[in-house]
Amino acid sequence: MEIIRTVEQLKDRVGCEKSLGRSIGLVPTMGALHDGHISLVDRARRENDFVVVSVFVNPTQFNNAIDLATYPRTEEADCEKLEAVGVDIAFIPDVKEIYPEPDTRVFDLGEVANVMEGPMRPGHFNGVAQIVSKLFSMVQPTRAYFGEKDFQQIAVIKRMVEIENFDIDIVDCPIKRADDGLALSSRNVRLTPTQRELAPSIHSIMKESLSMMPDHTVAEVKQWVIDEINKVDEMKVEYYEIVHPLTMQPVETWSCGPVGCITVYCGDVRLIDNIKYIKQ
Repeated sequence: MEIIRTVEQLKDRVGCEKSLGRSIGLVPTMGALHDGHISLVDRARRENDFVVVSVFVNPTQFNNAIDLATYPRTEEADCEKLEAVGVDIAFIPDVKEIYPEPDTRVFDLGEVANVMEGPMRPGHFNGVAQIVSKLFSMVQPTRAYFGEKDFQQIAVIKRMVEIENFDIDIVDCPIKRADDGLALSSRNVRLTPTQRELAPSIHSIMKESLSMMPDHTVAEVKQWVIDEINKVDEMKVEYYEIVHPLTMQPVETWSCGPVGCITVYCGDVRLIDNIKYIKQ
């Protein structure tokens, strides 16, 4: 595996592979890699001739300075994991390499960015669009891989691809969970042992709500999930919305096969998850 730290080297190396007609898979990450990231890499490895993984904590998508400062950074361990699964390039730039000048672009991301994470984290999705568009321009991958834990983010990226006219296949990959159901996240390492025991209740309560779907309204299910999670020690729901799977807009009926998207504070750790309300 090659570790590349400059944009020029990255473009040259990937350009050589593309000139040979090889397909390129890109997995953008912020590091602190876990089995969820590795599942994306495994799929990229299966579906492409050459795989690039970026490891970059992107400052423009953080609207909270403390969150940026405390985000885990584990480069050595990340590289060991990536080499073990056959990654061809680990692109690990510093901030000045990615942003030699401030990125002042503002993307028209539309309705998919105006709900849930949009108002809760002002500027977050624009920062995501900035970094992902830069990576797409640098690598020009055949396919790019994103985990469905960040369900709304995938919709935002697809919107960015549309308005920027990138010829890239965006591949959605299922949520990877621990054995107890907790969605894997780099932020999970910040949970105390007690919080780590409590956190799986997020998924278990949402999963239990699936059985309510035929006989209860969307509003009733939404309120039940919020109330049940808020009963758990150290848990506080920031929002729970049941939304259309494409537009991210709240729905009132089950007919579209909606997705429940949640953000919960477990202590001071912000956890996200989602579940699909699909008739069995």
